[in-house]
Amino acid sequence: MSNIDPAPGYQTYDHSSRPERSMRNQVAARRTALAICTIADVAAGLLGLWIVLYLLDANQANAFVDFVHGTADWLSGWARDIFTMDTEGLRVALNYGLPAGVYLLIGHGIAARLNRV
Repeated sequence: MSNIDPAPGYQTYDHSSRPERSMRNQVAARRTALAICTIADVAAGLLGLWIVLYLLDANQANAFVDFVHGTADWLSGWARDIFTMDTEGLRVALNYGLPAGVYLLIGHGIAARLNRV
C-alpha cells in the first residue's frame, strides 16, 4: 500500500465532483434569472410610467418626461399603432401597455424556466 492511497473504506474527495458543479450552475441560473426579471420589470415600469405621465398631462418640455417618453417609444417601437382609437388616452394606454405586459410575461417566463434548471 502506497502513501497516497486512501485507507480501506475511505473515499477521497474529488474537487470536480458533480454536486459542486451543479450548485454553481444553479447559482448562475438564479443570477441570470434575476437579471432577466429586473430588465423586464424596468422596461415595463418605464412603459407604465409613460402611460401615467401622459394621462396626467405631464409637461412634455421637461427633461425627465422627455427621457421617459423617448425610452418608452423605443421599447414599444414594435407595437407602434397596433390600436388606433379615437380616444387618445386609451390609445396610449393600449399601445404602451401591451409591450409592458409582453415584456413582463416573457421576462418572468424565461426566469421561471431558468430557475427550474
